Amino acid sequence: MSDLIDEIMNRRSIRKFKSDMVPKEDIDKIIKAGLYAPSGRGLQSPVIIAVTNKEFRDKLATVNRKIGGFPEDLDPFYNGPVVLIVLADKSTHTHVYDGSVVMENLLLAASGLGYGSIWIHRAKEEFEMDEYKKVLKDLGIDGDYEGIGHCVIGYIDEDIPEAAPRKDNRVYYID
Repeated sequence: MSDLIDEIMNRRSIRKFKSDMVPKEDIDKIIKAGLYAPSGRGLQSPVIIAVTNKEFRDKLATVNRKIGGFPEDLDPFYNGPVVLIVLADKSTHTHVYDGSVVMENLLLAASGLGYGSIWIHRAKEEFEMDEYKKVLKDLGIDGDYEGIGHCVIGYIDEDIPEAAPRKDNRVYYID
């Protein structure tokens, strides 16, 4: 089996990270992989915001936790030090799909470099808030963007979970 297929089959969502920062050059490699995701009509509507600032990351985690209705002691980013936020331009009719493919590339690239990763939702709700629309504006991101997800990455601080058994009756052929 190819290395890529092995990577796809062996990647798992990690729910416990060490707080150690991932080197910037590895973050940049992961982001580059995300930028090479396919997109509808080649429009490349998704953007990635790399959050490595702990204060902003913790503030974002608090908002995400509140949106999710989780207990106050839960960190929805599982102590991961890097949060790559994927957003996509709503004017592109394939924006959700395009952003989802970017997310998958980020997850696989992180795993391929030996880091743990997990896709955390609620970016849509965050970036509907005026406070986070202002963040986009402050970064120079113009347009109407929808939050697709957060790719949290970091050093793994747990045993890698086993894969859940694959469900039957999910593939059908028309020969």
